[in-house]
Amino acid sequence: MHLMNNTRFATIIHILTLLAKHPDQWLSSDWIGESIAINPVMVRKELALLHKMGWITSKKGKDGGSQLNVSSCEISMADVYNAVKNSNVLGKKNNCPDIQCPVGKQINRELEKLFDETDAILIGALEKKSLKAFVSQFN
Repeated sequence: MHLMNNTRFATIIHILTLLAKHPDQWLSSDWIGESIAINPVMVRKELALLHKMGWITSKKGKDGGSQLNVSSCEISMADVYNAVKNSNVLGKKNNCPDIQCPVGKQINRELEKLFDETDAILIGALEKKSLKAFVSQFN
């Protein structure tokens, strides 16, 4: 399975959770990277995406960092999933099935339906979970 670059969803949720837990502080990518145990360069890459989404604001300088730009109740887990998704939950189709084969000629059409159904179920479940509800689990 090629689930969204493996850890991107978890990394973005971790970043957003930290920002939501510290609403009055500017969190640096170094500090966030330490919490997640990843390189701050990776954190900055994800912060750039969050900035593009309009979810965070950032300021430069030694007292700089990032803060949430929207309420944590406005971001759902489905929003995060859609932001980082690069393939369906079940992966990708085979590109070149044998079209002479009775299965090969229509498998991708049927797989596409299955992938769409599965994604819809996942997104439906994630839409019910806000970042705020997720964050409330941490003291």
